[in-house]
Amino acid sequence: MKAATGDWLVIEGTHLNDRKRHGRILEVHGSDGAPPYLVRWDDTGAETVVIPAAGAHILTTEQLKQAPNHLT
Repeated sequence: MKAATGDWLVIEGTHLNDRKRHGRILEVHGSDGAPPYLVRWDDTGAETVVIPAAGAHILTTEQLKQAPNHLT
């Protein structure tokens, strides 16, 4: 996984009734865009350091605008 500051981390729910989460990547702590990432979550405003697992992917702001279904 590779990201840049300003990209979006999207985590798909892995269980029934899990909600999708997305947050803006504020800092990239790994080398060459690798995790961990400091993320500000849109649903809570909380900032956390994240090492993404299965069900997570990175979108640029432009990709997120073109795929509005990622916001729900």
